[in-house]
Amino acid sequence: MTGPSYFGGSVLFWVCMNKEKLLEKANQLCNNTLMETLGIRFTDIGTDFLTAEMEVNSKVHQPEGLLHGGASAALAETVGGAASILLAPRKQTKSRGIQISVNHVQGISKGKVMATAKAIHTGKSTQIWSIRIIDEKGNLISICQLTTMFLS
Repeated sequence: MTGPSYFGGSVLFWVCMNKEKLLEKANQLCNNTLMETLGIRFTDIGTDFLTAEMEVNSKVHQPEGLLHGGASAALAETVGGAASILLAPRKQTKSRGIQISVNHVQGISKGKVMATAKAIHTGKSTQIWSIRIIDEKGNLISICQLTTMFLS
């Protein structure tokens, strides 16, 4: 994911004036990646959050027909990693996830899940993100925490 400078200005400007265009560009960057394979799409952005969704179907199931924990982790790392760049308080262009934890609260076999990332800590070199994954009824599916590190 490329930083705010790629989009031609500050994130606040883009969120306020060109929200749909920012989401469209972020989704275009996912072409031919794991995000496209899993069907992950960015759907909403604000000044302090980023949301993505993923369809729950056989492509993301584990053998018992439930959402695979690895697919939940990929969704969480995708939205948290993108948020670390798009919502960075400083101009940053590269970030990497260095640690993720995912607690699965409830299973789901069909429908859609939405993951929303919000910053817990934004330091000079690292950030910590809380990511909540919910279903279409608002039920908590997984709670995640991602630590990212900026690269020079």
